[in-house]
Amino acid sequence: MEIEAIIDLIETLRGENGCPWDKKQTPQTILAYLLEEIYELMDAVESGNPMEVCGELGDVLFHIFFLVSLFREMGHFDIKDVVSLNVKKMIHRHPHVFGNDNVDSADEVRKRWYKIKMEEKDLSSETSILDSIPSNLPALMRAYRISDRAARTGFDWEDISGVMKKVEEEWSELKTALKEQKQSPEDHTRVALEFGDVLFTLVNVARFANIHPETALRDSTKKFERRFRYMENRISKGQKDIRSVSQEEKDILWEQAKDSID
Repeated sequence: MEIEAIIDLIETLRGENGCPWDKKQTPQTILAYLLEEIYELMDAVESGNPMEVCGELGDVLFHIFFLVSLFREMGHFDIKDVVSLNVKKMIHRHPHVFGNDNVDSADEVRKRWYKIKMEEKDLSSETSILDSIPSNLPALMRAYRISDRAARTGFDWEDISGVMKKVEEEWSELKTALKEQKQSPEDHTRVALEFGDVLFTLVNVARFANIHPETALRDSTKKFERRFRYMENRISKGQKDIRSVSQEEKDILWEQAKDSID
């Protein structure tokens, strides 16, 4: 079986006559490589190329199995334990499929999933509902998860208009901080915090609009990148360096990029 093949491969790499690099890896080092591979998988999925996705999925699987092998060597668990625990968890979290519960929508499934997950955690009165959100998530993703989790307790705006009003308030505070900014570290910290408040409030706008801010920002960044590369290409064809071109010419090319590739 292919699964056994990858396990045998890792055991060989970590064996007596294996690879020096593989033999010195730890869960912490492999985790760093796993995260890198996941980002490469994201790029492959967004490329729409199935073979690229297939290849990157293989790399992710290899690092996951490598991580499992390290914990098996330490006597903690093996891949069978991982799969068994996950299957039990997924069955327990889908009572509408494997039990007698009824649900009417995906949103109801999401709410019940959260409720079941919190019951599994056996939260005490001294435990925050935010504790299960990984501290190492990228800031934008963590802000979304934090705001969503807090909203489930009823701590939220009534509708998106209330959030938009808060955005205007935070934007005004940022403009004031920038206007009053001098060269002191305290002023710099104030501006940074006000800017962060704007971002965090915009995350809540995304939540109300059913948009994931991470995905939205990735898409907008890619759009900017396409336009900028178009501009670079046009300038280079004219035997010029983009740094030597006037802002007026750049603006003209930017508008052309918007019309040509969006």
